[in-house]
Amino acid sequence: MKLALFDLDNTLIAGDSDFEWAQFLIEKKALDRELHEARNLEFYEQYKAGTLDIHEFLDFQLKPLSRHPRYQLEEWRREFITKKIVPLISPGTRKLIEGHMLDGDLCIIITATNSFVTAPIALTLGITNLIATEPEEKDGEFTGKVTGIPCFREGKIDRLESWLNQHNLTWLSFLQSWFYSDSLNDLPLLSKVTHPVAVDPDATLRKHADENDWPVISLR
Repeated sequence: MKLALFDLDNTLIAGDSDFEWAQFLIEKKALDRELHEARNLEFYEQYKAGTLDIHEFLDFQLKPLSRHPRYQLEEWRREFITKKIVPLISPGTRKLIEGHMLDGDLCIIITATNSFVTAPIALTLGITNLIATEPEEKDGEFTGKVTGIPCFREGKIDRLESWLNQHNLTWLSFLQSWFYSDSLNDLPLLSKVTHPVAVDPDATLRKHADENDWPVISLR
């Protein structure tokens, strides 16, 4: 058995779904532009620089989920996927995924973005296995808090190993493993697999890939 792991934002899609979701809510006037747009941009720059405080960011990003009923959020999400995400799917994404599926590999999207936003994106891409940051729920509504370990940096390894354990698997279950990512934030997990692949990488990951002879590809 072989394992194929895919980061989502700026890897399978040519943009960041977390950032785009907040911008979409601003457009829908569900968030105040003056209060949220500059902060959203600030967090995005911190992420790209590798300096993001994930708990501070999640407090900012998940609170809006608690301010609106679930049915309204789901209605907005359907529009968001169609209008904002589908156009961002990189040209080479489906071919890459289909190649691994044809080989019978276990395919998983693993992302720091919360599962409410990313679950329908994964299904749009034909992948049913998703490991994402999980927003807390109570009585079917979101509380604005995170539950469990955020799926970010080393947390991606923790969350993946927990998922594998739940499915009676370990790293030793796989003869080979791939992880495709664009970000320096994914260096911990990239360093764990047998085949790390830098996809349209940021400058730090590109340098690391060059120094370690990792493949560098573009899906755009």
